[in-house]
Amino acid sequence: MISEIAAWLFALFVVDPLHAEIRERVDAANLPVQALQQSQQCVAAHGPRLLQRAGEEPVWATGTAIGIATGWTSPTTLFDTSDPNCAALTQIFQGERGDAEA
Repeated sequence: MISEIAAWLFALFVVDPLHAEIRERVDAANLPVQALQQSQQCVAAHGPRLLQRAGEEPVWATGTAIGIATGWTSPTTLFDTSDPNCAALTQIFQGERGDAEA
């Protein structure tokens, strides 16, 4: 039961907001629709694996959700950057950080 709650909370506080944030960043950066599609494909491909891990490792799920919600952890650490779709997602998040630092 705890594992189901952890997976649900992980989806609620990490996966769902990530979809919205991706769309917001792509729109704000005026990136091509392809970048949005690639990032959504990354989340769709890796999301179920992350939810499974969250169910199996509630402590990891809780710590990761808190880290991402507070900004201590980048959402890009959740995805395989060797996947071309996830590489696009990483660039979206790193590009915004680079703009904020300048």
